[in-house]
Amino acid sequence: MLDFTTVRRRSLQSARDGGRADEKADTAVTDLALRAAGGDRKALNDFIEATHGDVWRLLAHLADADRADDLTQETYLRALSGLPRFAARSSARTWILALARHTWVDSVRHDMARPRKSTEQWEDATELTTSPDTTGGQTWAELVDARAMLDDLAPDRREALILTQILGHTYAEAADICGVRVGTIRSRVARARADLLEASGRGSLQKNSDRNGTNDTDAGPPLHWGS
Repeated sequence: MLDFTTVRRRSLQSARDGGRADEKADTAVTDLALRAAGGDRKALNDFIEATHGDVWRLLAHLADADRADDLTQETYLRALSGLPRFAARSSARTWILALARHTWVDSVRHDMARPRKSTEQWEDATELTTSPDTTGGQTWAELVDARAMLDDLAPDRREALILTQILGHTYAEAADICGVRVGTIRSRVARARADLLEASGRGSLQKNSDRNGTNDTDAGPPLHWGS
């Protein structure tokens, strides 16, 4: 039986470092998948270890870190049954990330009634941590606002933005993962950026209003988050 906890421990640090595999590494991962499909148990474990970090990161962004572990395990359980049919029409890394995305989509469809964290809940969660007051130059309030704005994006726009702008995939890779055309990914990213700028403007107006005791029309121009 595969030890997903051990695999996650080994691969998570490299995932957090944000490195993206080059073409040579992707070829090696695809070779592992093909060997695993033929019944090579060591190749299967090596394939999981090589891709686990990317899968976990994608699911942590699409869902949240609390659910990423369960969704990652479900992804690899599906992969075990799907590997014998893997024909290498795309890289194995793209294949497993597409499978992770489908796992997330299925979880959303079966869990539509589950309320998402409000901004207040995100703030409460951060107060319970022992992390520094700032992370990467951003305050907790800024991080909470950013996460809340990402969560409010339409799912297709959010995943396109996360894949290309946060996880570093090319538009072509993101298109393969999502099963759409490259132009569709570009359009979704552009619309996601526009949505974030609009949401940032509303948030800035509200903060200025709260700070100055004025209404929105007196608050001045919005401060845009991101570009």
